[in-house]
Amino acid sequence: MSATEQISFRVEPTNSSRLSQVDFNNLKFGQIMSDHMLVAEYNNGKWEDVSIVPYGDLTISPSMSALHYGQAIFEGIKAYKFEDGTVSIFRPDKNWERFNKSASRLQMPEVPEEIFLGGLKQLLDIDREWVPSKEGTSLYIRPFMFATESALGVHPSISYKFVVITCPVGAYYSKPISLKVETHYTRAAEGGVGFSKNAGNYALSLYPTQLANDEGYDQIMWTDALEHKYIEEAGTANLIFRIGDTIITPHGDTILHGVTRRTIMQLAEEWGYRAEQRRVSVQELIDGIKAGQVSEAFAAGTAATITHIDRIGFEGTDYTLPPVEGREFSNKVLDYLNQLRYGKVEDPFGWNFIV
Repeated sequence: MSATEQISFRVEPTNSSRLSQVDFNNLKFGQIMSDHMLVAEYNNGKWEDVSIVPYGDLTISPSMSALHYGQAIFEGIKAYKFEDGTVSIFRPDKNWERFNKSASRLQMPEVPEEIFLGGLKQLLDIDREWVPSKEGTSLYIRPFMFATESALGVHPSISYKFVVITCPVGAYYSKPISLKVETHYTRAAEGGVGFSKNAGNYALSLYPTQLANDEGYDQIMWTDALEHKYIEEAGTANLIFRIGDTIITPHGDTILHGVTRRTIMQLAEEWGYRAEQRRVSVQELIDGIKAGQVSEAFAAGTAATITHIDRIGFEGTDYTLPPVEGREFSNKVLDYLNQLRYGKVEDPFGWNFIV
């Protein structure tokens, strides 16, 4: 699609809103979908039939290539409601950039800005009453794309569907979590697709995560595929540590380049902390905990936001982190992001995308 082409959105409002059926004081993550969704089709080398329609089932072919060869990617974004009723999406431009990087890696077409960001704006304008206003709640936005060609044979699909659905949510984690350092199973390898947000990355995590759950841990701390010596990310979020006076996050092409992670590291630098994106060994972390040098450890992601880690299991031993209430940096970041995303403080970075 050229820069001069204009996108025309077809809008079909629902005849029966489900909004009155929602208990906004008791929101479970990802269980209740909003009234409308955005759907766009890619055929013959171009995007067409961009529509906002009532949320509902999609019709697919049994031979649809995404079911057989895994061309499926997605993003996670959140929208918030200010006290005056303004609806704002947090940094969706960065999710659009990452979505297209995932698309490129999986040999899928990129989604133009007019459809991705323009579509988000129109969709949330129609469903703005679905954005909850209570602090700690938000509207979770799930853009995703999958291959739709009805043919068997390993090759990139010639057709795709791009969809955006939304749902009002509370917190993904309601308490600090425990992690087990994974030293057998692998999430991603160098040269692979670890940096992309594709469905397969999550499918392969389910079994080892269940094994960790059976041992009493909430999630996995993934390590590198070659030696299992270097920390990568948690099962559902990036990882950030404060070791001494330095804020550190693991870095590399096997790690998802999270928008929340990027935001936190930028704030660390803005506030005068020493911030590093580098390899972090499991041994460095364990030695730091034992020496009292690791004062903070948390998971960071769109769904998780900031989730404190209270316990890390490694080779049969549990290592306990300091109490959450004394964690200066992560608590400061969480408080600031809450104030910023709900419009309670000025937005000097231009991160709030107003609908």
